[in-house]
Amino acid sequence: MSTSGWRVVILSNIPDVADMLASTLRRLGHEPVAAMAALRRKPTPGLAWFDASTVIPGTPVLIAPDKESVKPMLTSLQPDLVVSWAFPWRLSPGALQVPTYGAINYHPSLLPRHRGSNPVAWTIRSGDSDYGVTWHRMDSTFDTGAMLAQKSTPVLVEDTVYDVVPRLCTLGLRLLRGVLERVAAGDPGDPQSNEGASDAEPFGLDYASINWSMPARTVHDQVRAWAFTPGTHSVVGPIGEVDGTMVRVLRTSMDRPAEEGVRIECGDGPLWILEMEPLG
Repeated sequence: MSTSGWRVVILSNIPDVADMLASTLRRLGHEPVAAMAALRRKPTPGLAWFDASTVIPGTPVLIAPDKESVKPMLTSLQPDLVVSWAFPWRLSPGALQVPTYGAINYHPSLLPRHRGSNPVAWTIRSGDSDYGVTWHRMDSTFDTGAMLAQKSTPVLVEDTVYDVVPRLCTLGLRLLRGVLERVAAGDPGDPQSNEGASDAEPFGLDYASINWSMPARTVHDQVRAWAFTPGTHSVVGPIGEVDGTMVRVLRTSMDRPAEEGVRIECGDGPLWILEMEPLG
């Protein structure tokens, strides 16, 4: 099979991701014929989503109004390959059969661990030693398809969203050339084992309240985990009492900060709150 010159449809709901993928695919010799997003009826605070004004230089932008429209839209584009990254809908079996070489997806975890919509947050919550990225073939369920590439990077205690997301994106893009070579060779990928598999669902009330008597690292990781989940929850968290006021804690540090912070005594020592907001 040819390893270049493919017609590629990008599935993503984040414009920066679609732009990044389009540029990378061009450098690898392929043609991004469209970037397709799923219609979002409710805005997501803190995240940029596609709308009618979104422009991806050199790549037409399409917005699918519902899940049923994805297959006919893909059919009209005649793609050789579909590349998905931050696309919220599961593709139907019919849609998966449209591209000549199938569909592949980027997932920010070491699959089969943390399948689902909240993988990086669960990586932190679970106390994992490493973040990870996995490219896998798409099938009829979320994040269960055969794996084509995987890479890890260490979890650092003071990591923020602004540290981790660029690192994971860089890993994903660096792996893409090898992934496409496996696809071109007709490699089906490595089947996922269910051993060690876990689900990464949105956080609930069980993780929304801060218990300051817990170890400082436990509280710090709870705050950091919630920071990776903006706008994806009906539950607000993490919530704790500070000086008699209930607040949502947004950022903490294990080290005494150079900037002004609020010192809190946890079960085994201090933690500094760097950013918080009152409820409501």
